[in-house]
Amino acid sequence: MAEALAGQGYLADRALTIVVYLAAALEQPLLLEGEAGVGKTEVAKALAGATGARLIRLQCHEGIDLHQALYDWDYQRQLLAIRAAEASAVEAPDASGRLFSREFLLRRPLLEALEHQGPVVLLIDEIDRADDEFEAFLLELLSDFQVTIPELGTVTARGRPLVVLTSNRTRELHDALKRRCLYHWIDYPTPDREAAIVRARVPGVPEEIAARVCRGVARLRGQELYKVPGVGETISWAQALLALEDGDLSDTLGVALKVREDIERVREDRVLEGV
Repeated sequence: MAEALAGQGYLADRALTIVVYLAAALEQPLLLEGEAGVGKTEVAKALAGATGARLIRLQCHEGIDLHQALYDWDYQRQLLAIRAAEASAVEAPDASGRLFSREFLLRRPLLEALEHQGPVVLLIDEIDRADDEFEAFLLELLSDFQVTIPELGTVTARGRPLVVLTSNRTRELHDALKRRCLYHWIDYPTPDREAAIVRARVPGVPEEIAARVCRGVARLRGQELYKVPGVGETISWAQALLALEDGDLSDTLGVALKVREDIERVREDRVLEGV
């Protein structure tokens, strides 16, 4: 599993590798928590690439409901069908049961994952942004991998998808959801491991640039900032210095930091001096 993930450019430590392997072997959902930018979403992408599975992603947000996550009806086509039936003086679709048939069904990510033929990695991203009602709905899905559509009946998964849920822990998830999942907390990598990640994701980057960037990011994460840089920013920072042929870290802070006050504070305090 470690080699498979590394082949996709994701360098996982032993603990993460074991829990990903168990999720695949036991066919249990995997819940990954951690600060934003530590690579939770990339685990699902790398796993899909390594196994040849289709990646289906559901991006959660405040107010997400079943029509955005599971299914919806193509109301415009339904209306056109009704008008066409009326114009031709034939039986309207709703009278024949066609109006709410699969002909007019729009499959959203969850239904797409259940009905897809072949291996699937279902990424439910940032589940902590969704509300309690949506989280409760997921309990049925993760328990039985089936859902009920009132107009069509029960839909059961053709094959059990490998589910990866991510959370930035902006709120606590319910214990009932956690009990259905394997759990792992992803922390920021050590400077040495982060340098290895940079080398894997930025081919040809000089060792000196990778080391400098990782030392700089480590210092930034030690400050009280509004938004500390994640691994993605570390990779982008290395790419920026490579494009500048080894520029100055302080001159490229906007690559790593995204808040004006953070940039001003780092420069005023000379946090990166000597890096």
